[in-house]
Formats: sequence, C-alpha cells, structure tokens
Amino acid sequence: MSWWWAGAIGAAKKKLDRKSGGAAAAPKFQSVGLVIGVTGIVGNSLAQILPLSDTPGGPWKVYGVSRRPRPAFLPSQPEGLPVEHIQCDVSDFEDTLAKLSPLADVTHIFYAARVNRSTEAENREVNSAMLRNVLTNVLPNAPNLRHICLQTGIKHYVGPFESIHGKVKAHESPFREALPRLDCPNFYYDLEDLLFEEVAKRKGTVTWSIHRPVTIFGFSPSSLVGTLCVYAAICQREGAPLRWPGSRVAWEGFSDASDADLIAEQQIWAAVDLHAKNEAFNCSNGDVFKWKHLWPLLARAFGVDWVGYQGEEARFKLEDAMKGREALWEEMVAEHGLAPTRLEDVGNWWFVDAVFGAEEMYLGSMNKSKEHGFLGFRNTVSSFDSWIDKMRVYKIVP
Repeated sequence: MSWWWAGAIGAAKKKLDRKSGGAAAAPKFQSVGLVIGVTGIVGNSLAQILPLSDTPGGPWKVYGVSRRPRPAFLPSQPEGLPVEHIQCDVSDFEDTLAKLSPLADVTHIFYAARVNRSTEAENREVNSAMLRNVLTNVLPNAPNLRHICLQTGIKHYVGPFESIHGKVKAHESPFREALPRLDCPNFYYDLEDLLFEEVAKRKGTVTWSIHRPVTIFGFSPSSLVGTLCVYAAICQREGAPLRWPGSRVAWEGFSDASDADLIAEQQIWAAVDLHAKNEAFNCSNGDVFKWKHLWPLLARAFGVDWVGYQGEEARFKLEDAMKGREALWEEMVAEHGLAPTRLEDVGNWWFVDAVFGAEEMYLGSMNKSKEHGFLGFRNTVSSFDSWIDKMRVYKIVP
C-alpha cells in the first residue's frame, strides 16, 4: 500500500517503528526539513509526520521554526524523534539571519507561515518580507538544498477577503491550477514571484512546489474546527443551542475541505517525487460535503441542540456574538482543567464568519494532483470528527 493511501486510513493514527536492543548508533539523515510556521495548523502536522520511520525521503531531521515558543498544549513530539524547535521571528531580518543562516544541512524547506492583517496591502508587505527573509538567509548557506514547498490557498482563485462579494470576479469553480491570476493585489501572487526569483538564482539545482488547500481541518486552537469547538462548548455552558450564523449557500451548498495531515503528506510527496517538481497543486480531501450535515455532528459532540439556517434575517456574526465572553472562558478553563488559553487565542471568529458567509460555492479540482501520482484522500466527515476528538484529548475544550 502506498504511503499516502495508508495515511488515509485512521488519519491521526501514526506509529513509530521502535527497535529494542543496545545503544543505537547515531541516526544518519537522508533529508533535513526546515518547517517555517511549525506551530501552525499544517506546520504541526509536518512536524508530526516527517520524522516517522515510513515517511518518504527519510529518515528526516527536522528544524521547526515559529515566532513564539511552542505552546504547551500542542501535541508533544514522540520521544526520540529528531525535531529541533527554533524560536525565530522571520519578519525580522536580523533575527532570521542569526537563527537560520547557520542551518547549512537543510535539504528541504516547507514554508507554511502566514500573518493576517486588516488590509491586503499590509498582508502583501509583511508576508513578502517573511518569505524573503527566509529564502535570502537560507538558500546561500544550504548547499544541499533540493526543494522548497510553498503553501498558499484557495484565495489564489477567489481573491483576498476584502475583494470578495462583488469587488473582484472570482474564477468559476471547480478551480484548476492552470487558471490565470485574478486582476487584483494578492499576497499569494507575491509569494510565488519571490519563490521563482530566488530559485532561479540556483540555476536548476533547487526545485519548488506550490500547495493550495481550501478550508483546513486540523489541530490548532484558532483553526476553523478549533473555533467551532469553542463556540459549541460555550453554547453547552450557557444552555444555548448551536445556531448557524452564516449564509444559505454555505449551509445548503457543497463545500470541500483540506485535512491538515493530508496537506502535509502532499507536501512531503512533492518534496521527494520526481513527477511533482516545479508544479502548483490544489489540495483538498477529494470529496464534498454540506455544512448542514456536519453541524448536527458538532452539536452532538458537545451535547447541545442545534439550529440551522433560518433565513437572512436570522444571520449573525460570531465575532459579535462572542464579545464579552472572555471571563466566561477563563472560568471554563479553570473548572475543566483545560490547557491555559485566552478566548482570543482559541476563537478565530472573523475567519469562521468569512467561511460561513460565502455567497458562492468554491470547489477545487484534484485532477492534476492525481495525474501526477498523489492519490491521498480523506473522508471529510471522519476528518471533522477526528479533529474534534483531538481538541478534546489535548484539553483545548471540555
């Protein structure tokens, strides 16, 4: 069974081959990965999967980079796995130079970092600076660098949030990788151009791949699934039903999602497979779903009643509805012995409002990825359930 097919069975159940006996010899690494954004939703999956014994291109040594210290509530690395955490603010050139330029053994870069600002102009400035700092400080000092994975997303096809809803005409779905860029500013386009510019300096010795997931399901307190779990937990505490806040289209229409582990698997595949070089790939689970079917599953997981779409007059924004609940969340954390978090750490309300406020169906095609040899997939319902379970296992929610 191919590695990415095996990963689809029991998405979060991964095992280490452990050998007993005397003292082990020092590991010899075939590949050395540099994961930028290691505490993020996909970066965390990469850090969990790369060092495993059956991961292609391995054995892997991993450097994981994040601006803040690794939060205590993130899943711990399995004992003995070669993951070295580096606290580095890649938006700061001097910090990046000091922390990342000495990593001369890096063979693969997995860039999964991003910063959200209130305007696309700000997004373009800060995100471009981050990627530029990484590439200009790592590439000249890593003579064995072979491949760079850049993660962007579905806004490649629909434009930034501020341009959606009539300001920019999005492409018609299903989205294919060959579609031209939209005529609007988009920091994803800037990142691609930066990547192409820096790789060209290596005259063919470094390859690249671009990965465009849709709405990501994964383990991160501020992810969509994590935010929905917090919302459901607050409803449970207040004895209120789980009310759908969004549009009729998002409720009744077809959606697709990207499991964080699947995105990590696709990036690893692209990093080591000859047929995946210098290509952009969509990344979704390979099926479609309706939120009207997932909503009752979320409600059942937290033992609350639910209310679906009830017309335009009943719509609301979670960002408004969750104001003033900071003290309540502190009480819940203390009462249930949860991981120490603030409501602002675990509730990414504006993002959920943006996803649930969609007035069109946005779906991506996985044909190109499959044609190039990546056959990974996820059952989205199972994925949704598994990440809810993980949020509870690691005590982000009660």
